[in-house]
Amino acid sequence: MVKRSEVPHDRYYRAAKQSGYRSRSAYKLLQLIEKFKLIKAGDVVVDLGAAPGGWSQVALERVGERGLVLSVDLQPIARLDGVITIEGDITHEEETVPAIKGALAAHGRAAADVVISDAAPHLTGTKDYDQFQSFELSMAALRIAAAVLKPGGHFAAKIFQGSYYQQFYEQVRTQFGETRASAPKATRKRSAEVYVVGRGYKG
Repeated sequence: MVKRSEVPHDRYYRAAKQSGYRSRSAYKLLQLIEKFKLIKAGDVVVDLGAAPGGWSQVALERVGERGLVLSVDLQPIARLDGVITIEGDITHEEETVPAIKGALAAHGRAAADVVISDAAPHLTGTKDYDQFQSFELSMAALRIAAAVLKPGGHFAAKIFQGSYYQQFYEQVRTQFGETRASAPKATRKRSAEVYVVGRGYKG
């Protein structure tokens, strides 16, 4: 979240408003796509923790008419033409995974090509606890990815740097052929967030 006092000086916030993106974080995904070739035309993308929808907008632009974007969040997501939305808690995989698989099957898709997550916890101000909550969300995203990705698929998820970061990175590394970490240029300088990217899901 950009502080109100920072808005006039935040070029990504202003650019998002001008381009019609629902959040400045859309530029983080654009930069990850450019760097890692995450999403291409025709892909099936599952966006976890998607509200308000900025990442889903970018994904939809990239997959085009032949692709599919499915967005999941505990909070309702305002309608996005061309995007399928599921209201669900990504930490409750026993409910969320069947819902995702059902939506994919209903649209003639057996699995996802890409799973992305920009999910963030509600911050308490207690550093260790916030880092743990971020780790829990990131691990939930990874478990869902393992359940719905096709072999060779890609994954990207946000996590706060700290005590749990390396553990999450290693978990991704065991399941993907290539694992990298990145802090896109659109990430605020004071932010502790980093994105772990896995390419080539081993299945």
